[in-house]
Amino acid sequence: MQVTDFRRDRNLKELTEHRTVVLPVACYETTITDNIHRYIPLHWHDEVQFVLVTQGEAFFQVNEEKTMVKAGEGLFINSGCLHLAEDLHDTGCVYICLNVAPEFVLPRELYTAYVYPYIQATSLPYIFVNPQKEWGANIADAMRSIHRLISGQPPLYEIDITLQLALLWKNLIAGGFPLEYKQEERLKSERMKRMLSYIHLHYAEKVSLEDIARAGQLSRSECCRYFKRLLHQSPLSYMIDYRIQQSLLLLRQPGAGVTEVAYRVGFNSTSYFIDVFRKSRGMTPLAYKKSCSSRESIRYNQS
Repeated sequence: MQVTDFRRDRNLKELTEHRTVVLPVACYETTITDNIHRYIPLHWHDEVQFVLVTQGEAFFQVNEEKTMVKAGEGLFINSGCLHLAEDLHDTGCVYICLNVAPEFVLPRELYTAYVYPYIQATSLPYIFVNPQKEWGANIADAMRSIHRLISGQPPLYEIDITLQLALLWKNLIAGGFPLEYKQEERLKSERMKRMLSYIHLHYAEKVSLEDIARAGQLSRSECCRYFKRLLHQSPLSYMIDYRIQQSLLLLRQPGAGVTEVAYRVGFNSTSYFIDVFRKSRGMTPLAYKKSCSSRESIRYNQS
């Protein structure tokens, strides 16, 4: 089942539990615009992720790298990497998303040799899965099989999933990708996560650029360069966007008024909140709240 209310902790780590009842694996279809934000916001998780686009096309960003993925194509997104997805051209993008704990990909005896070096490599934030290559077509087939197995749960499906995971991983590493381990790249990622974490923890308070920079142990100018490189906006612009994201959740609550929400997410002026919200969402907070109430009423009457 797709998660539409995308929950992350203050460190941007996704809180969704990626597992079936008994396996540390999750596989489901995602329609990007069905998300409450209409895109998949920046996040990370310990699980490795495989994506297979089945309809439309999507823009993916993994750490600082960006790529477009069309129907039939896919991505491997490495453990711990910050990533987001957007349907920039409103193509109705749908993709199969497979998340699996790295230690479950292969038996323990093979993990050290064939999994650990790949999830630690700073040279592999993601790998484009090309269906024109034999190894890419095999990965796509394995993903479809896992999706069918989890959806249908035939007898002994758990064993079949482990077989498909081994096949998937074998084809991934058969691509012969070079492995590099740069400490400065890992440090850069950790600093960015710390700064984002600070914003997510303190967004409802008065936050300065110096506060954010201090969280990443950087100067203010270097902090701005980090955000410009990764998110193409300033730290304070990102914080305002995050406040708007949080306000969406609060506005969906029946008793929450616009002024109350504005102050709860860190705006000290209702009019400024309304202005920023309108520019971000194309409607006022009150109009958004009414539209959410209407959708909930329709869903209730249909159930």
